[in-house]
Amino acid sequence: MSGDERRVVLITGASSGIGQACARLLAAREMRVFGTSRRADGLAGEAFEGVVMDVCDDGSVTRAVERVLEVAGRIDVLINNAGYALAGAVEDTSITEAQRQLDTNLIGVLRVTKAVLPGMRARGKGLIVNVGSLGGVVGMPFQGVYSASKFALEGLTEALRHELRGFGVWVTIVEPGDVRTQITDNRVIAEGAAGSEYAGAFEKVMRICEKEEREGPEAMVVAELIGRIVRARGEPRVRYAVGRVGQTVVVWAKRVLPAGVFEWALGVYFGVR
Repeated sequence: MSGDERRVVLITGASSGIGQACARLLAAREMRVFGTSRRADGLAGEAFEGVVMDVCDDGSVTRAVERVLEVAGRIDVLINNAGYALAGAVEDTSITEAQRQLDTNLIGVLRVTKAVLPGMRARGKGLIVNVGSLGGVVGMPFQGVYSASKFALEGLTEALRHELRGFGVWVTIVEPGDVRTQITDNRVIAEGAAGSEYAGAFEKVMRICEKEEREGPEAMVVAELIGRIVRARGEPRVRYAVGRVGQTVVVWAKRVLPAGVFEWALGVYFGVR
């Protein structure tokens, strides 16, 4: 299939985890895929085309998008995946740490989306897939700022759907549960967590989270879902939860259970009741 005919996909955070799995999968399915990383060596040897981008830097985002448009002529699909997890009690998290988390997980999505949207609107079509988290549906103890960034992404996604539908641009959010990726090893711990009054409960919750992540499905499970969304005809649903049934059921449970019952059950699960 010639380059002019292939759909052009831009995926942020493609050097590992879900982003890397998506980039490899879509490239194997004859799409022209551009995957981003903050470092060029993070994308060496991949079957997709690498682009250096720091989603926290306006100039870097602009240059990267301009580069893709220069060589491919358009961007048909944007997958906003770049992000990381910050852990620690809210009280132990510094404002600088919180700002960095929100700048990556939320404002970074906004930067890249704003850079890509003019071309999509001009062509009257496009698809944006935001990679959220079940932590954006349920506030996770000792991951409060991370959850806040993903809750905000839910709201941004819903707003964009209304704003862009008239231009033929569709927007959706995918909500993975715990997945086997480098997020466990790459998790950033708030500096104030060391010696904190919350240390006992924090360590207990982190052990549960790390166990769930290491026993969770592989990133390719999420990539396969995103691949189906990209290839489907018609407007996607607002959101798609993905992962083990025991985790994705929380979306249903939060909707149907009394709030107090749901909160109690979550607290018991994490051992903070």
